[in-house]
Amino acid sequence: MTEYLLIPGADGRAWYWHRVVPELRARGHEAIAVDLPEDNTADLSDYTEAVVDQLGAPPGRLVVVAQSLSGFIAPLVCERVSVERLILVNAMVPAPGETPGQWWANTGQPAARRALAVRDGRDPDAPFDPLVDFFHDVPPEVTTEAMTSPPGAPSEALFADPWPLPSWPEIPTRFLQSRDDRFFPADFQRRTVAARLGIPVEILPGGHLVALSRPSELTDWICES
Repeated sequence: MTEYLLIPGADGRAWYWHRVVPELRARGHEAIAVDLPEDNTADLSDYTEAVVDQLGAPPGRLVVVAQSLSGFIAPLVCERVSVERLILVNAMVPAPGETPGQWWANTGQPAARRALAVRDGRDPDAPFDPLVDFFHDVPPEVTTEAMTSPPGAPSEALFADPWPLPSWPEIPTRFLQSRDDRFFPADFQRRTVAARLGIPVEILPGGHLVALSRPSELTDWICES
């Protein structure tokens, strides 16, 4: 049995993984989905501490799965606990000394997102709309449930905190990227991951919130050795 530590993205709610957790358990594994801090002064160290605290006693075989913004957090967790593998899902990949706030311009994400909107025939100048950019392929009933409670938001302190590691941790890392992600386009992620990690991007179906839209398919990919 493998234990999977599931870290959400900017929304910060363990609920993001609620459709994946039973899929993992049905396959004979254990899963711990964590909440991220709601404190607007929390920095990367605080986020890391919160995740480690919720993990409790480290299991024998632990795989960390990180969504979106938690690409900044998961490697720091891997420095604190013994981890067998790290799986990034539609994630941000930090460079040493880079803040989450700097990542967008440094990687060219805004231009890549705009170019994809043009190719798709969507308005490239439209303001961010979670229903269009995030929930476009999520089942309506799941979207409704997501909207029933106020979404979380990362702290201002987090976005100003430089990523502290001198390099990526020496741990086997996989990168799963959704083909129809409108926020982090697949071609953009291929370039960024190749430049920063030197590993291939594995393309799977779905949009940015793939754990909500395709939990079974995502679980199959997560469990693939």
